[in-house]
Amino acid sequence: MSVKKMSLPMIATAALLVQLALPASVHAAVPLVPAVRAVGNIEPVYQFKSGPMPTGVTVSAKGRIFVNFPRWGDDVPFTVGEIRNGAVVAYPSQTANTFDPAKPADTLSSVQSVVVDALDRLWILDPAAPGFQTRIAGAAKLVAVDLGSNKIVKTIIIPATVALDTTYLNDVRFDLRVGKAGVAYITDSSLSGPGGIIVVDLDSGHSWRKLTGHPSTSVDTTFVPFVEGERLAQRAPGKAPQPFAVASDGIALSSDGATLFYSPLSSRHLFSVPTKLLLDDTANDAALSAAVRDLGEKGASDGMEADDKGRLYASDYEHNSIHRRQPDGQWTTIASDPRMSWPDTLSVGPDGYLYFTANQLNRQAGFHEGKDLRQKPYMLFRVRIDAGPVMLK
Repeated sequence: MSVKKMSLPMIATAALLVQLALPASVHAAVPLVPAVRAVGNIEPVYQFKSGPMPTGVTVSAKGRIFVNFPRWGDDVPFTVGEIRNGAVVAYPSQTANTFDPAKPADTLSSVQSVVVDALDRLWILDPAAPGFQTRIAGAAKLVAVDLGSNKIVKTIIIPATVALDTTYLNDVRFDLRVGKAGVAYITDSSLSGPGGIIVVDLDSGHSWRKLTGHPSTSVDTTFVPFVEGERLAQRAPGKAPQPFAVASDGIALSSDGATLFYSPLSSRHLFSVPTKLLLDDTANDAALSAAVRDLGEKGASDGMEADDKGRLYASDYEHNSIHRRQPDGQWTTIASDPRMSWPDTLSVGPDGYLYFTANQLNRQAGFHEGKDLRQKPYMLFRVRIDAGPVMLK
């Protein structure tokens, strides 16, 4: 029978019979369902083929790239490093990266974030809580390194009245126009206590808490995250899963410095507050609370960042993606790729790229009954955004 005389059902049946008769190797090469569509063009910058998982990344005005490795259980020979000549080396020195309990203010304990400011200084945020344990007394700090001399030039200790026993200092942004030397805004992403925003006067070193325990800095108790096909929860051997509960985490400062954006890690909502209400440590808390805005859902984010065109970026760890919010509030996806396994810190470089780490955080042993499912290499990627960083000075 010729094909011309076959009916459409007969042709479909014949095609199916031909497929069924093909060898298994051919079947494997012929997709029967649509493939996941990648969005954007992410470029690999560095592969962490050995060593601990990174969290933070930042890029200097001259293109130097710095990363950090919190001491969460991996073997961490140094907690801050610079990518130099194809390798990661301790920065500013191995001595500074070797924690000495007798010198908690002078040595680094477990760094969570690194950020280059508008004066091209590297700021190191040390929550001093290795393994998320109780904060080491006298060790929670902000440390500034002059990138010209590669020397530590300032250390600000966060006191116990501000960095509580439950506090985990997570991420930081700077506005150097405020006061004599500027201010820093830090998120407290506590796992067991209140979240909040910490403000630090960079001249005097004085610091204070705002929005402590406020709903916008707290865990969303209705939040149920799903990553790589399973509910993300703390899972210890022989025990029932416990909710993934992490307070205020991601943070970004608007290009004019007037608005602070932030979000709990255990939430999909974006919040904002006018910075002028954070800067007065004696201001009325009721007025501050009333000024907080819930800007709606943006996905579940670890890292957040802003650019000099007034746009906001937020990672989406449930969907291996990064989204961008326009000044009018509209969101688009600029990157989505299976290789972006837990996009963590975001950092806008001087070269028009958004840099970000992908560290497989959700595959850690604590989420899988003691089984570490991470597969090296961890990755540092970038995606073109044609914008520069927010640099307020």
